[in-house]
Amino acid sequence: MPEIKGIIPPILTPMNDDESINEAELRHQVNRMIDAGVSGVFALGTNGEAYALSHKEKVQILKVVVDETKGRVPVYAGTGCPTTKETITLSKEAEDIGADILSVIVPYFAAASQDELYEHYKAVAGAVKIPVVLYNIPARTGNALAPSTVARLAKDIPNVLGAKDSSGNFDNMKQYIELTSEIPGKDFSVLSGNDSLILPAMMFGGKGGIAGCANVFPRTMVEIYEAFKAGDIERAKKVQDSIRIFRNCFKYGNPNTIVKMAAGLLGDPVGPCRRPFSSITPEGLEALKKTLEQCKANGLH
Repeated sequence: MPEIKGIIPPILTPMNDDESINEAELRHQVNRMIDAGVSGVFALGTNGEAYALSHKEKVQILKVVVDETKGRVPVYAGTGCPTTKETITLSKEAEDIGADILSVIVPYFAAASQDELYEHYKAVAGAVKIPVVLYNIPARTGNALAPSTVARLAKDIPNVLGAKDSSGNFDNMKQYIELTSEIPGKDFSVLSGNDSLILPAMMFGGKGGIAGCANVFPRTMVEIYEAFKAGDIERAKKVQDSIRIFRNCFKYGNPNTIVKMAAGLLGDPVGPCRRPFSSITPEGLEALKKTLEQCKANGLH
């Protein structure tokens, strides 16, 4: 089983002017991330606009990412859908294409009980042989994966091997870590989905983060992990804090839009997000440009 650890970018989905997938630039982004030292590449994540892609496009993107990665790092595939049936279909396709790990977002839109979430993940994990990482992001899905449910899934299901928490609630993520850390025979990985909490998570036993900001500053995000693993906590704190000024720009629009626009402003032709999630006010754009200039002056890269 591949290790679930480190900095894993939820890679952007580059698009042409007509909103078709820009495969050449997607390949470039895969190599850009790997060259920066990331521990994995995550296709079809939130920053990859999975919510705005058709099933056919998801398969297309995943095939390109697996082909370009060439086994250099594990490939994570976001396969979560609103229903169990659809999630299983995409998960099995991802496994057949060559994904190493699945990231399965909590079902969204309709409310689900914890028992329903448990049965959903049990069915999905049972349909594949590769590791499954649970993905909790209640602000987007309307459903929160309780720490007790994460612990139950980790204990009961062999290939449920990790959880990504994007709730922004550090105590929730800390409980994920605490409740899964002592399961006999289980090496369970908790990853921060909030870039500002990567170092705090690791200090309490987390294994890294799925970091959207890595699409803009991949080497800086990797440095947080590397400094921590080297025991240089002061350096890790300094690097972790350095991304705050960029994250403050998220107030100007959808964070996915800000990240993709920032990558474009820095010279990567990834295109805008798929409409309607693609705009920023003139004031926000000017503030973003100034922030990126400051980030470069501060050494972020």
